Amino acid sequence: MNRAPSDLLQAAFADPVLDAQKCFRAALKALSEPGTRQPLVSVAAIEPLQAAGYALCLSLLDNDTPLWLAPAFDTPAIRANLAFHCGCPIVEAREEAMFALLDAAALDDLSGFYAGSERYPDQSCTLLIQLDRLDRGPALSWQGPGIDGSRLVGLPLKPAFWQQRAARNDFPRGLDALFCADGEVLGLPRSTRIGDSLQEVA
Repeated sequence: MNRAPSDLLQAAFADPVLDAQKCFRAALKALSEPGTRQPLVSVAAIEPLQAAGYALCLSLLDNDTPLWLAPAFDTPAIRANLAFHCGCPIVEAREEAMFALLDAAALDDLSGFYAGSERYPDQSCTLLIQLDRLDRGPALSWQGPGIDGSRLVGLPLKPAFWQQRAARNDFPRGLDALFCADGEVLGLPRSTRIGDSLQEVA
């Protein structure tokens, strides 16, 4: 016997308005200062979705933001809570998504996610990527707006992610990404260039 969706619901932000605003500002700051970690408001996790990933969803998603779920996150509990607290439609086609909720296993293939158009680059899909941590990966040199000179960032990502991103990044078109782990968020906007050190992991 299947449980009713109400049985799957759990609490979200303690203060829905203020906490969502704090997390929204953290996400914006993460994108405006690429490679820096920004703290998120604590919220209970919905396994396997960590607290940081859930906090981003609560602050960024609403009924006007179609969401695509990686298989790891396509569970009855996650669907029920996102529908109740965010109201976001969950889509099956990647091309229809304004946001995509991904884990590390889903980063080998970013095909289908909309990278925007020359006229409307802001309509591209934003990737919400949950990792186990935000460090201890190969240190790559990041350059671009919001970075003074260059910044070394060591996200624990496979070379396939960087190859997939490069194939879909033709500024102003491209995919923005927000990485989350351990209650923090780190941004990688499409405007950020990855330096020659990328060749070491490609």
